[in-house]
Amino acid sequence: MPGARIERGERVTLRTVEEEDVPFIQRASANPGIRYPLGSPLRSREQIEDRDSEATDRFLVCLDDDAGPGQPDEGAVRRVGVVSVEDADWKRPELGYWLVSEVHGEGYGTEAVALVVEFVFRSYETPAIGAGAFASNDASRGLLESLGFTREGRRRKYMFVDGKHRDMVQYGLLRREWHEQRNS
Repeated sequence: MPGARIERGERVTLRTVEEEDVPFIQRASANPGIRYPLGSPLRSREQIEDRDSEATDRFLVCLDDDAGPGQPDEGAVRRVGVVSVEDADWKRPELGYWLVSEVHGEGYGTEAVALVVEFVFRSYETPAIGAGAFASNDASRGLLESLGFTREGRRRKYMFVDGKHRDMVQYGLLRREWHEQRNS
């Protein structure tokens, strides 16, 4: 069952990732529609659990209108994705995110990433947050740009995915920019 509620938006809830969530993460990550845009290799359960022990804040994106703040019953939530924040405690945090394909285009990703950005700026003294998206992933780049992220550069031939080397577009968002856009 998903863990405790960390943040709640209008339609999505961010919850802690618990051991019981690893099969969902592994199954979704094995889906080529998710894995290829992320550039992620297949991982075993042990590799996923080891990665969760690294310096990463990982949030399960859930749809659970009526579930309370504690651990909900298994049937009370629907897992739809993950947003992670790497390196927040020692350098500029880097966001990563994915959603199951059934909910693409419904705005859940934008809401979940916005909740995580707000969480990071509230929880850490970092002046900025970074994120990357493959140059060919228009939806991911659009999500970042809609939240005020600025394109900072392009990593050419950055990752080998699906038989080709792919370019990665790097984005950044300053704390000041986030607060200005939220207060305007």
